[in-house]
Amino acid sequence: MVWLVVSGPVAVILASIVTVTLAIRHPDPPLVTRATTDAAPAQAARNHAATGVVPGAKR
Repeated sequence: MVWLVVSGPVAVILASIVTVTLAIRHPDPPLVTRATTDAAPAQAARNHAATGVVPGAKR
């Protein structure tokens, strides 16, 4: 009966060691995202709605 109590935490510890090993050996590459002009009108409208400043307006 003791093995039922011990096997759960041991399985979790082993799984975490495997996960850390995989994460260290095979890290994900960083995502390269560049701002495109496709979203520029949407961003200007969002900024106008949030701040109340009309984009491109001179004071």
